[in-house]
Amino acid sequence: MLLGLAAGFVARALPDARGLTTALDLIGSSFVQLLKVLVPPLVFASIVSSISNLRALSNASRLVTQTLLWFGITALIAVSIGIALALVIQPGVGAGADAAAAAAPRTVGTWLDFLKGLVPANVLGLGASTKLVDGAPSTNLGFNVLQIVVISVLAGIAALKVGEAGEPFLAFARSLLAVVRKLLAWLIALSPIGAFGLFGHAVATYGWDSLARLGWFAGAVYLGLGLVLLGVYPALLVLHGLSPARFFRAALPAIQLGFVTRSSIGTLPATEAVAERLGVDRSYASFAVPVASTTKMDGCAAIYPAIAAIFVAQFYGLPLGLTDYASLVLVSVIGSAATAGLTGALVMLTLALSTLGLPLEGAGLLLAIDPILDMGRTAVNVAGQALVTYIVAHREGLVTGDALDPALVPAE
Repeated sequence: MLLGLAAGFVARALPDARGLTTALDLIGSSFVQLLKVLVPPLVFASIVSSISNLRALSNASRLVTQTLLWFGITALIAVSIGIALALVIQPGVGAGADAAAAAAPRTVGTWLDFLKGLVPANVLGLGASTKLVDGAPSTNLGFNVLQIVVISVLAGIAALKVGEAGEPFLAFARSLLAVVRKLLAWLIALSPIGAFGLFGHAVATYGWDSLARLGWFAGAVYLGLGLVLLGVYPALLVLHGLSPARFFRAALPAIQLGFVTRSSIGTLPATEAVAERLGVDRSYASFAVPVASTTKMDGCAAIYPAIAAIFVAQFYGLPLGLTDYASLVLVSVIGSAATAGLTGALVMLTLALSTLGLPLEGAGLLLAIDPILDMGRTAVNVAGQALVTYIVAHREGLVTGDALDPALVPAE
């Protein structure tokens, strides 16, 4: 990352550095693309295998309930911090943003689109999107990871229900998982090179100049992210008698990768590796981490939309009431899956703005610095995904070698 930072500043300083910027982009984007190629088979094989393994556990339904419950608890804490910071700092009052830059984004999140996105369009979860590139339409194919999760869960349950006829299918899923894990191990070994390209390209392309115009807003977002990552998460670990130092030693590689890739889905393999290093039972981790990577977004879906929505309201001088703040909490806690499979939080932000009846053009004010904010948001997303997996596994006795620090165990 330091070498990438240096390369990015060199590219910005040179009068003609298109070659260096292109090289950094090629290195970083190639690494992320390879990660995303492996994500669909990883998610499918992991969830199908984990469902077959969870049948041996008497508390499988409790595990699912506890996982979803802790998703909601941590999201509630995160969005509450975001709302409090926005009301105290008031980043939208006297903001230096140019009102002329306000423009409604082409991609807008709605509850209807979210619900429709849960229904698989095909067995591969494959979708297509078209956008204009240099005035010409360009169609891109991509996987809807949330749909893959739905397909995988249903396929795993069906395989169990058909009994002996489903055993070859489950054996195939376990074999596929082993092969994909080996491929991922090779790819993750290249993550320092990918981080160099990604971070360097981000600095070369966006720089830090635009932060000056929205300094209070960016400061509020990063302060909120820091409070959750370095305050709330360690506190939750301590309350469970777990060592924050142990957790962050294991999670740091994934958090760093999330910071530079800006993709929770792309970081999924590294997040699974975190769970393994912490001793979380593989049958549970292979279920919880893929689900968390698509639906657990404390940074993108809780802290950021809370601060951004209040920023937009303050910028336009529109008052918000208690019911608006309650709606914002509701959107953040149950709407996280709306960001599944996407880089950035634009869909979640527009979903929050439309729910509160705020001008969608306000989102256009924040797009200039979104890539810089997205790095911090994704790092917190990844940390939260690993944290919930670790805490639930610990509560249910699914952490091997789970040595508690006596100094951290709460008194009875």
